[in-house]
Amino acid sequence: MSKSNAKKKSTSSMTRKQILDMYFMDARCKLIDIAAFLDRVERSEGRDDFRIKSFRKAIDEVIGNKKNKARRVLLSLSDPTSKPIAKAPGKGACGAWPGKS
Repeated sequence: MSKSNAKKKSTSSMTRKQILDMYFMDARCKLIDIAAFLDRVERSEGRDDFRIKSFRKAIDEVIGNKKNKARRVLLSLSDPTSKPIAKAPGKGACGAWPGKS
């Protein structure tokens, strides 16, 4: 099966080998990017803030045999509250929930 035909199939109907053949190199690249990011953070001066702490917790969600890894990672970085705040603390999203202020 050609890659173009395989892309048309949903991943649920693909074999593990087909998924690995199609997506492994992209995932490998992303993993190396994450490792390089962590290397840069760890080499730099200063203390960790909530973002890197949240990032490391999210990585813990990826490790292991638990299902729904993407959902678990997203939820680990998301604000779990439902009450709106009066005013945003900055110009944009920061990518992780700082927790209770």
